[in-house]
Amino acid sequence: MIIDSHHHFWHYTEADYGWIPPSWGSIRRDFLPEDLASTIAAAGVDGVVSVQARQSLVETDWLLSLASRHDFIRGVVGWVPLIDPAINDHLDRFSVNPKLRAVRHVLQGESNDAYMLREDFNGGIRALTRRGLAYDILILERHLPNTIRFVDRHPEQVFILDHIAKPRIAEGELEPWARNIRELARRPNVACKISGMVTEADVTTWTPAQLKPYFDVVLAAFGPSRLLFGSDWPVCLAGCDYGCWKQTVESWIAPLSTDERRSILGENACQQYELR
Repeated sequence: MIIDSHHHFWHYTEADYGWIPPSWGSIRRDFLPEDLASTIAAAGVDGVVSVQARQSLVETDWLLSLASRHDFIRGVVGWVPLIDPAINDHLDRFSVNPKLRAVRHVLQGESNDAYMLREDFNGGIRALTRRGLAYDILILERHLPNTIRFVDRHPEQVFILDHIAKPRIAEGELEPWARNIRELARRPNVACKISGMVTEADVTTWTPAQLKPYFDVVLAAFGPSRLLFGSDWPVCLAGCDYGCWKQTVESWIAPLSTDERRSILGENACQQYELR
């Protein structure tokens, strides 16, 4: 089974999705399950994990409602206010839904690079651990040192790093990202998504060869047992179509064994998110 571990749905408005630049006009529109169903069918993908794109309880409800109506949505990474003193009440309401498999906060958007070290935020993470929910880490490269400190506070929590921590691909820089990625990967409770790389490069000129050194780093650091294929659809459409990205990842993993390829393309997502 092939699982896309990272994609989004949205009803587009400029107010809600102001981070999408005018130059990415192709994704400044609605993207809904009907659009994705035909896309993954053509690419040979069996199921997906839907990830929050707005920090809204309303969106979490919406994603879970979509998952209840579309079997190919195998799990949801929602948003809840982790710093809210009432976090347990929020999680009690959502966690009864078996499709909620993880939570994400847009750490890359916080003005405080040490936001993840706040005690109230870490209290929210402990509430996830008690419920067996994973946490998706969305950061930029500069956040990696604090992320290592953050992860060390929660050795029993499953963490899944989004977009290989967004290295400076457009600038051609590997360090200090590679050094920090290798250090983070020493924590066995952290996995990593092969996703979001095209949009960290120049979306008009990127090549698989330009991106491969970054893939090589995460493959060596995490190994095939902790890497997850993800498309970051529809964001990826700013630079390539869905099938192109899947074929790029498949070309990188072609030298691996059959079991290792299966792990990256689906089995790891099922394990890390405990998809049912």
